[in-house]
Amino acid sequence: MKSIYKYIILLTLLVIPAIVYNYMTKGYNNFIKLVVIGAENHVIPNFSFVNQNSEVITNENVYGNIYVANFFFTSCPTICPVMTKNMAYVQRKLDVYPNIRFLSHTVDPINDTPDKISDYISNLQSKNISINLNNWDFVTGDKDEIYEIAKSYFVSASEDSLAIGGFLHSEYFVLIDKEGRVRSGIDKNNNVVGVYDGTNEAQMKDLVNDIKVLMAEYKRPTK
Repeated sequence: MKSIYKYIILLTLLVIPAIVYNYMTKGYNNFIKLVVIGAENHVIPNFSFVNQNSEVITNENVYGNIYVANFFFTSCPTICPVMTKNMAYVQRKLDVYPNIRFLSHTVDPINDTPDKISDYISNLQSKNISINLNNWDFVTGDKDEIYEIAKSYFVSASEDSLAIGGFLHSEYFVLIDKEGRVRSGIDKNNNVVGVYDGTNEAQMKDLVNDIKVLMAEYKRPTK
């Protein structure tokens, strides 16, 4: 019996320090980082658009911030209101954190003037969808520039007379880091997520968690 106790004590002395060490070094040696999407050195290119307040928004406004981007249009009869509601959920879940922004691009810039976008926002707010414009810009601009920059986010945006509403655009939300790189978490099957379905509430929770991981990455001590 004494030998069994000695064995248990010895095992405890060997195992507990290892557990404590693993706990203490978690977030440093075992730190989880989000995947960088795209070719090496791929970043979102310079842009210049106009937001709901007729203010010019450029890459300088978001550089140095983590931000989430998506594409929509105000007359969208299907997924856009759902996407905006879910983006508002993500914003609300992260409202205590600094250096986070949100950027929604219209794919119908001819019709979506700043005034029309502002009315769209007000209409959603009247339906109790909380939208904080302090760090969320809904932007319009040159159509070709908007469609071209969508490619850098690895999503689609185009005019299509056969599509419902006359436009095609991805339902995806894209996570961008402080250096302008597209980032992504990994799912439970160890697959790179890439983008987050803006119509899927479960994926919005994943996005919130991945943003927190990305924020922690910037706080990681450097050797």
